[in-house]
Amino acid sequence: MQQAQVSLVALAGLLIVPACRTTAPKAAAVLMITAVDATTGREFAVRMHLKDADGQEIVPQTAPAAFPSGTVAWKDHFVFDGSVKIHLPAGRYTYEIEHGPEYRLVKGSVTLLPGAEQARVHTLHRFVDMKRDGWWSGELHVHRPLADVELLMRAEDLHVAPIITWWNEQNRWQNTPIPDQLLVRFDTNRFYHLMAGEDERQGGALLYFNLQQPLPIQVAKKEYPSPVEFLEMARAQVGAHIDVEKPFWWDVPVWVATGKVDSIGLANNHLYRDGVYPDEAWGRPRDQSEFPSPHGNGKWSQSIYYHLLNCGLRIAPSAGSASGVLANPVGYNRVYVFCGEQLTYQRWWDGLRAGRVVVTNGPMLRPSVNGQLPGHVFRGVAGKTIVLQPKVAVSLRDKVESLEIVKDGEVVERVRLTDLERAHGRLPDVEFERSGWMLVRAVTDKPETYRFAMTGPFYVEIDGRRRVSRRSAQFFLDWVNERAEQIQLKDADQLASVMRTHRSARRYWQDLVKAANSR
Repeated sequence: MQQAQVSLVALAGLLIVPACRTTAPKAAAVLMITAVDATTGREFAVRMHLKDADGQEIVPQTAPAAFPSGTVAWKDHFVFDGSVKIHLPAGRYTYEIEHGPEYRLVKGSVTLLPGAEQARVHTLHRFVDMKRDGWWSGELHVHRPLADVELLMRAEDLHVAPIITWWNEQNRWQNTPIPDQLLVRFDTNRFYHLMAGEDERQGGALLYFNLQQPLPIQVAKKEYPSPVEFLEMARAQVGAHIDVEKPFWWDVPVWVATGKVDSIGLANNHLYRDGVYPDEAWGRPRDQSEFPSPHGNGKWSQSIYYHLLNCGLRIAPSAGSASGVLANPVGYNRVYVFCGEQLTYQRWWDGLRAGRVVVTNGPMLRPSVNGQLPGHVFRGVAGKTIVLQPKVAVSLRDKVESLEIVKDGEVVERVRLTDLERAHGRLPDVEFERSGWMLVRAVTDKPETYRFAMTGPFYVEIDGRRRVSRRSAQFFLDWVNERAEQIQLKDADQLASVMRTHRSARRYWQDLVKAANSR
């Protein structure tokens, strides 16, 4: 482990952002903020959002003289370890302080007089301890400098975070030796890995984890070679995990058809802390009359995922925030994986792949069905009804009116939280007479963003056969055909190479349409 630390120091000149200047503006007032964990009584790392009287964010990028060195900033927020002294012009300020989603958010305001110093001590209270119940947090889309990662993970109470160090046209290891130790463990139960990567091109983005070396994607153009070539290279590496970064990317049906995808990003970086990216970028656009803003993008992602499940596929949902590219804090979108009392890095990835997960950017859910975790397959025989009895423990920081039970892509029950409390967490029974799946979803009442939580699916399999919906299989077949018409390559050999993967995907979905056993 010591060897990994030495390697990070050697990379400092490449990976650390320039330190903030510390010269205070003339006639500045001083705001001293200290953050204390109510559980331990000790100072700890937190994230802060600070605004002036006009609502403008105050961060080191816009006010470098105001902040001391060691303050780690990104977009509209900054992170500090325990306490921070900020030099500001006199005036009124508001702020919010957070330590991940399991602690209550602290809001404050202060009026600073010229030349005066105000000291505020804020105690943050934990309202749920997910790891105590066996659920351990992580996220799959982090672009932050390696030198900042440990502080960021502690500030966000995050336990697993592979760091993207190579992607298209950029490779931080190109002129730097790859460390012998790629996995770094600190604080006894926090892990980050130095060899995550992203292939983001015309068809969308794939994320790669736990590799031993980067894939040679720097030579890739928008359409050539096919992302499937690199996907297959990654799959050849022992322990590799491959994640579809968003469900609506154009090449999703092609990637899924390979059978080599492990997870797919349901809580993804189009969902921000204070807003939503308004459209699907260069992905397959949603019907905005069916999926209106601001919640439409998040619901479109879930609708696509439900179509995948209706095709009999069992791909785990995942989460990522793209902090370092988009405005999100690290871990805003996160996935909790059930690992029991003790977290190990391998156990976390095994649990993710098996679907023992909850994805969230707000509500905290601890679900079970008939005593089993998400990802479980309930098996039965034709002619006998399977009765599933879901239970869920719910802890909230934002308001949620009800929980939804989704069965085979449709909401079949809405249960008000007051009724759930009276039932001691017991949800209505869900009956299956044929193969299918179910999950539980909670959506907050935040109007400006889609803040939600969703369990991984629970599956039902009758007579050893999965349910395959003809409608859902056709949905992806139409998608593949539409995508193939977009591909334009002047080089005939390159075009033929790329089209082979699309023809293979077309055959896959055609066969699934023919094999469908449900409408």
